Amino acid sequence: MTIFPKSPNAPPNVSFEFFPPTDDAGEARLWTVLDRLAPLQPSFVSVTYGAGGSTRVRTDRVVRRIYENSGVPVAAHLTCVGASRGDVDDVARGWHDNGIRHIVALRGDAPADADHYEPHPEGYENAASLVRGLHDIGDFEISVAAYPERHPDSPTTEADLDNLKRKIDAGAARAITQYFFDASVFLRFRDQAAAAGINVPIIPGILPVTNFAKVVEFSGRCAATVPDWMAELFLGLDADPETRKMIALSTAVDQCLALEAEGVNDFHFYTLNRADLSYAICWRLGLRPQDLGA
Repeated sequence: MTIFPKSPNAPPNVSFEFFPPTDDAGEARLWTVLDRLAPLQPSFVSVTYGAGGSTRVRTDRVVRRIYENSGVPVAAHLTCVGASRGDVDDVARGWHDNGIRHIVALRGDAPADADHYEPHPEGYENAASLVRGLHDIGDFEISVAAYPERHPDSPTTEADLDNLKRKIDAGAARAITQYFFDASVFLRFRDQAAAAGINVPIIPGILPVTNFAKVVEFSGRCAATVPDWMAELFLGLDADPETRKMIALSTAVDQCLALEAEGVNDFHFYTLNRADLSYAICWRLGLRPQDLGA
């Protein structure tokens, strides 16, 4: 791996993604993680929304608590899967009425018992139609997903870019990418998006690897490439969590610094509800904690 020198530019803008916990202990850990990361002054933190709205109640509770108590800007994920337009609109109106105005609008994945995605007969067809519907409800700031290595349901890269363009044309303010591990993957995609007329910020999604075997398994389902050089780095570390964590840190830092060298100044971290690696990466990128009460 090449170790890139620290950029002389200002520290980057960062955001963090969480998932809604499944029990009280997980929720307590989440607030500890948020307390750790909040002093880095993220642009926003986002909370995911399970397939078919399966985490709707927990997502709603976590989003509202972050908004009301943390002082950190929050974005709520919202999907089309398994819900009518009326149900989706009710969720969005509830957030809007309570001051939550940033939504990550997603088509969503098919439920575990389904072979492929099918729109709800009375629902939004896709993410582009969801973006349009949200703008009909209120003055939302809307982020959408982008796929540097093509969404598994897209037949071609061109079709995937066309879909992203439809989401942007519908009113999305930015795109956040699926994770990737080679900086060149993102840079190539950024060029392709620009050539397709997509001119909103595209923020790279960064996944610090805590469990390499699970990342390989999940990447196979979402069509994200795990490079051979990365497999070699983690080889033999299954029973050595401390060394694995150090390798994960250095790999993610190298990735971010390589992107910084190409003009990238925004990063979205998939935290997996852990603070340690994301915090350390941000520190290496030049971010320092600030007193939120100042």
